[in-house]
Amino acid sequence: MRLGLSVYGTTFSMGIDPASGRSAIKPKELIDQAASLGLEGVEFPISLLRDEDAAGVARYARERDMFIGLETTGFDPGHLAEALHLAARMGVPTLRTIVGGAKLGGDRRSLAGKWQPFLESALRGLSEAAAAAEQMRVNLAVENHQDLASEELSWLCETIDSPYFGAVFDTGSALATAEEPGDYARAIAGYIKHVHLKDYSLYISEEGYRLVRCPLGQGAVDIPALLALFAERCPDVTMSLEIGALEARHVRALADDYWPDYPPRSAAQFARLWRFVQTNAKPPGDWRTPYERGEPAESIMAYETGQLDASVAYIRQALRTFQA
Repeated sequence: MRLGLSVYGTTFSMGIDPASGRSAIKPKELIDQAASLGLEGVEFPISLLRDEDAAGVARYARERDMFIGLETTGFDPGHLAEALHLAARMGVPTLRTIVGGAKLGGDRRSLAGKWQPFLESALRGLSEAAAAAEQMRVNLAVENHQDLASEELSWLCETIDSPYFGAVFDTGSALATAEEPGDYARAIAGYIKHVHLKDYSLYISEEGYRLVRCPLGQGAVDIPALLALFAERCPDVTMSLEIGALEARHVRALADDYWPDYPPRSAAQFARLWRFVQTNAKPPGDWRTPYERGEPAESIMAYETGQLDASVAYIRQALRTFQA
């Protein structure tokens, strides 16, 4: 298991968030930062390669024995074929995409009654793109981006049935579709191509619970148990540190209209999830991040940097068990 750095854990410091007023980090700068943290790779959206020498970036990473993960969005087969071609030219093993449709927090209400046709459309586009992935020998992997339940991501992988199609498992985002992360990971373990390591603090609300970013090892996600699963089921997987967003995600799993377009869940499944939430929930209090409180840019960047450093220290220690 090799560990890299994603731009999406420190979007303010890296100029990915427009509110920062900073220029977006360059791919080589990201590689240098990952190296300075003792990490082995990077992950960033293909938009960061605009006006860049992609071959030069790939060479820069290879010279430092670093892997690259590329990210895009959507399921348009033409767009994905272009992105896969770029990944192949750069020697990138995995291209991540997201299906979308739901709002963050697993909220599908904007597609009420239309979710299944939306998934069928995604299946058609991803199936065509998977054929291109096979030709180029690049993994095309769909992330559980607070949109797809484990049943749906498994269905996509089973139906497309290609060795070059699979999943990016985000360890925190499983909670956004009202699933315990370990349950979600076990359901899709055979399809995992890449992992986003993320943890969340939980705050119970009247409608469900909020997911609030925190350093790895300080939240509700059982990172050691997941690492043990990865070591057993996908030992060569690449992983990226991706601390949660600067804005909390509200999972309204107790709202009456949250569930109609979800796969059927048993009472026992929901009880397991709710016990997990209650066991790990923080005491009531101000859950807002410095970004949400409108604090100065310097405070937000210090907050991000502190969480990144704490996460790196934690995960390097946790990985020693599996690297001995």
